[in-house]
Amino acid sequence: MLYGATGYTGRLVTGELVRRGLDFTLAGRNREKLERLSEELGGGAPVVAAAVDDDAALRDLLAGARAVINCAGPFTLAGDALVRAAVASGTHYVDSTGEQPYMQMVFERHGEAAERAGVALVPAMGFDYVPGDLIARLTARGHEPLVELVVAYAVRGFGASRGTMRSTLEILKGGDVVYEDGDWRPAAGGVFRATFDFGPPVGRQPMARYPSGEVLTVPRHTRTRRVTSLLTLKTAAPHPALVPALPFVMPGFALALRTPLRGALGRAIGALPEGPSESARRASDFTIVAVARAEDGSAHRGVVRGSDPYGLTAVTLVYGAERMASGGYDRAGALGPAAAYDPETFLNYLGDHGVTWELDRAPVAA
Repeated sequence: MLYGATGYTGRLVTGELVRRGLDFTLAGRNREKLERLSEELGGGAPVVAAAVDDDAALRDLLAGARAVINCAGPFTLAGDALVRAAVASGTHYVDSTGEQPYMQMVFERHGEAAERAGVALVPAMGFDYVPGDLIARLTARGHEPLVELVVAYAVRGFGASRGTMRSTLEILKGGDVVYEDGDWRPAAGGVFRATFDFGPPVGRQPMARYPSGEVLTVPRHTRTRRVTSLLTLKTAAPHPALVPALPFVMPGFALALRTPLRGALGRAIGALPEGPSESARRASDFTIVAVARAEDGSAHRGVVRGSDPYGLTAVTLVYGAERMASGGYDRAGALGPAAAYDPETFLNYLGDHGVTWELDRAPVAA
C-alpha cells in the first residue's frame, strides 16, 4: 500500500513500484488524483481514497496489506493515525519523513505496541536517513563501546520539493533532541559553530548542528555515549553569500517559526513548483561520513556517496517495504534502518543505484 501517492515523492515511489513489478495499491485523500496517477504512471494499479484523520478508514485501507509506504507529510501533523492503523492491522510500516520529532513520537508512543503485534515501524526510510544510519552501524562494528559517533552530511545542488519545505518548517521550529552522556535530552538553542573534514573532494567545511534521525536510531543499535549529527552550512544556506551569517540567524528564525510566520511561509510554499525536475534531481550529489570514536582513543571512518536524493528515497522505500512483505521477515517494534535490515546487504543493493560506500581499514586521526 502506498499512501500519499499523488505528492512529489509519492509519484517517484509509484514509478519505482512499477519498475520492480510489485503488487500494490495507490492511496490518499483524493480519488480523482489517484485514478489519474494510476492511469499515467501506476500501470492501472487499484486506488483507494481515505482521509488521513479517519482511523476506521485507514484500518480498512490496510486490511490485507503486508506493508505500507507513507509519503503524506508533514508527518508531525499527519502521520500518527496511519501508524496507529498499521499496528492495529498488523501491517509493516515505512515512511519518507525527515522530521526528528515525528520519529521520536513513533519510537516512544508506538514502539512497544508494534513489538507486541509483530509489526515493524521504520520511519525515515528515505535518503534521510537510510544511508547515514547504515554506514554509522558498519563504521562502529567491532569498535564498541564508543565515546562518540559523528554523522556528517554534505549535499550539493539539492532542490527541495514543496513537501520537503513544509517538513523543514516543522523541523526548524525546534523540539528536537540530542544524545549525550548515554541519554536523549532537549537540544540547546543558541549559536552553533563547527567544522568537519570530509576528505577530498569536499574538504573541510563549516557545519550546522543537524537534528537528524541518526540521533534517535544509532543509540538503539550501537553502544555509544554520544551521537553528533552535522550538515554543511552550504547545504542549509539558500545562497552561498549567506553561509557566514547562518549560525547567527538560525536561532532567531527558529523562534520566529513558533509565531504566525510559519503559517504564512507554509502558504507561500504552496505557490512554488512541486519539486525539482528530473535533470535537476540527478545533478544533485551527496557525501555522508560516519566517524566512530572508540574508548581506546582510535577513530574509524565510513563514507557513503551517491546522487539524486529523491530518486534514492523512492528506491529505499520500495526496497524496504518489499523486504518486509516477503516471507521470513521477522523484525518488530519501532526500528532504525540498520536494525530493521542487514546494513551491508542494503548498501550493496543501493550500489545498483549509484551509491558507493567504504570503510577505512585502519584507524584515522581523531
